[in-house]
Amino acid sequence: MPSDALPDDLDTLKAMLLAERYESERLRQIIKELQRHRFGRRAETLPEEQMLLGLEDVEQVEATSEAREDTNAPDVRATRAHKRRVNRGSLPAHLPRIEVVVDIDDKSCPCCRGDLHRIGEDRSERLDMVPAQFRVLVTRRPKYACRSCEDGVVQAPAPARLIEGGLPTEATIAQVLVSKYADHLPLYRQAQIYARQGIDLDRSTLADWVGQAAWHLRPLHERLLVKLRQRSKLFADETTLPVLDPGRGRTKTGQLWAYAADDRPWGGADPPGVVYVYAPDRKAERPITHLDGFKGILQVDGYAGYRKLAERGDVQLAFCWSHMRRNFYELATPGPAPIASEALERIAEFYAIEKDLRGRSAEERRLIRQQKSRPLASAFEQWLRAKLALISQKGKLAEAIRYALSRWEGLTRFIDDGRIELDNNTVERLIRPIALNRKNALFAGSDGGAEHWAAIASLIETCKLNDVDPLTYLTDVLTRIANGHPNGEIDQLLPWAYKRQDLRAVA
Repeated sequence: MPSDALPDDLDTLKAMLLAERYESERLRQIIKELQRHRFGRRAETLPEEQMLLGLEDVEQVEATSEAREDTNAPDVRATRAHKRRVNRGSLPAHLPRIEVVVDIDDKSCPCCRGDLHRIGEDRSERLDMVPAQFRVLVTRRPKYACRSCEDGVVQAPAPARLIEGGLPTEATIAQVLVSKYADHLPLYRQAQIYARQGIDLDRSTLADWVGQAAWHLRPLHERLLVKLRQRSKLFADETTLPVLDPGRGRTKTGQLWAYAADDRPWGGADPPGVVYVYAPDRKAERPITHLDGFKGILQVDGYAGYRKLAERGDVQLAFCWSHMRRNFYELATPGPAPIASEALERIAEFYAIEKDLRGRSAEERRLIRQQKSRPLASAFEQWLRAKLALISQKGKLAEAIRYALSRWEGLTRFIDDGRIELDNNTVERLIRPIALNRKNALFAGSDGGAEHWAAIASLIETCKLNDVDPLTYLTDVLTRIANGHPNGEIDQLLPWAYKRQDLRAVA
């Protein structure tokens, strides 16, 4: 803040100084928490969502301080307003524009009273919002009869509905699905939101809508998995999904598997996608069943169950450097650990090379990796074997080195194939919505509910990967299904097919 904009009142200056000191301390604390989140032991790390909440609070208080300054210092207010106009960017062109003209009342010159003529205008845009509004669609179907004939009444057929005899339109059902599976709002919370607008919708009613929609969307989920199995390169990961087990009065641990394809880092033509598949356990037979017919590269973490899939001969495993790195990181963080720290430095060299390869063709990536990454990999392997011979074979460090060496072929497969990534982070990012769902819902109510989550979340997350609005997509898909969309043309309803359409026109 410029010195001439500071208030002259001593009490005001003192209050501003105390506020600045308080905010500085809060920011220092946030930085410490971020460092603990990034570098602390796993047991001490904080969830990313909690860190974002902390930053939100700091930013809110900072905005309050700015508002106080704006009130006391008009010059500062004008400067800050100018910066906002310059930096705020433009609003999307597809949004409707409601123009308000703010004009002068008297168009006579204040000097000579002659007529003023228009020489231009200033134009500004602000983002406005109309609260979500329920409305009732009334369908009227007139009946007709002939005065000369006694038999026969003519009437247009009733329009198709996804839920016959039910209250919701397909757009309403889509909104419930997106709120539950994309925004992670449990149905009882949605019922509370609707009640505030005077709409009495019981949670069980919303659950009925979700179940009906999940049944109709299941073929799309199955088809999405079939299409991904036809790819030559997939990512795979899995995570736990607690499921209520009424027979024992507690939850059981189910598994949600994720299979993803994303060729954008090397300019592949196929659209990205992800499929979640629920299973009640983590047996190795699960990925074998899910990926039946898949032939190609499967990029995975260190889970041993994938090896059985590779033993069949059609699948080659590419392992994740991020998982391998994590073992050394956990050893290097608590205190001095020269070998683990050097391992991290060596691994960082591979990531530095990969940073420059993103977006290049698969062949370019392969050639550069053979030139730069192969010598590093050869030296790293020799170094790992040499260090393993010098340390206790029972320690965590030896375990971390053996983990890397036992998977070395899969870890270095990326050198000869430009389609392969260095790590499995692509699919790990797609697993995060499950964690958010667990925070809000804690567990699935049944195996069927978990299967619904897998089916609907697959479509929603694939929409996101393809920059397709999930709400508009689901509204259109459910409407087409209700109107008897032919099964033979089911590929037209997959999310990436909508990327080639104008969904705003559909809506």
